[in-house]
Amino acid sequence: MSNPPAPPPVVALAPWTLKGTIYSFMFYISPSSAQNLQSSKSLLYSPLEAASPFSDGRLVGGLASVQIIRYTESPVGPYDELIIVPGNIEYELDTKDKDGSLKRETKKNLRVTRIYVSQEATCWNGRNNWNIPKHLADFEFKPLPNKAVRISVYPLETAGSGTQRVRSKSPFFSAIYKPITYAPSFPLSTAAAKYVGLDLSLVQPPLPDGTDSSVAELVGTKQWRCVMPHEWSSKASLGWWDLKRGQASEEDALLGGGGDVQGDETSHNNWWPGFSRWRIGILMENATIKFPEGEHWNGPEE
Repeated sequence: MSNPPAPPPVVALAPWTLKGTIYSFMFYISPSSAQNLQSSKSLLYSPLEAASPFSDGRLVGGLASVQIIRYTESPVGPYDELIIVPGNIEYELDTKDKDGSLKRETKKNLRVTRIYVSQEATCWNGRNNWNIPKHLADFEFKPLPNKAVRISVYPLETAGSGTQRVRSKSPFFSAIYKPITYAPSFPLSTAAAKYVGLDLSLVQPPLPDGTDSSVAELVGTKQWRCVMPHEWSSKASLGWWDLKRGQASEEDALLGGGGDVQGDETSHNNWWPGFSRWRIGILMENATIKFPEGEHWNGPEE
């Protein structure tokens, strides 16, 4: 006789207001690079989402970003988070013409495709509230000289009967952030993006259900979601990311660290395919992050 499903962690419905420290960098994915990445689902998605319709949309590229956030305040308490947004992804939406007839359109928006968090409550609520495909991981922040920090993220996978989580031997992400100490700080808000023609809305498909008697946080959803987060800090500053990685192991391939990514030598030496070792980044201290309720709708009718 199977055990009843475990109850969900603390329920905290949208909207959310959070505070924390944001480490980030942005990059551009060209249409040709997007086409190559489209087949690299083990990099773009966690295994649960990679094997579901969540990963069906066509990646078209554009502005992409990676963020590591250390939340000090949230509706579910402090936690750490790694967010990957690989640019715009196409999706279909049924809209109504002036005469009331349905018209199917192909649109594109940013999407969080892979994300790790350090505690169960934010995992469940992020999936339930906004279709954000959160999974659990261990985070390490190792202080280095000159205010640098090495950040490493180790996914936690269930093993055996699913009652035990095992930390991966190799990190999915490991990099060093080095502040540029001579550069002055400045205020920064994502609200300014609209003035340069950028739409930062996240459009997220329904999530597959990964819950069982022991993994209650991997809740599935039924509707599409759209949300535009807002980040603001009065003290942002520039820094360098050192993205050099070691030789890929079998564990790296299993976790999507580059095992099925085709590319040149750079893609094997550094964290993301085609990246050089060094990349400019931004640190936002004492940041405020807001996640509104957003919109939701049913998928296109067959």
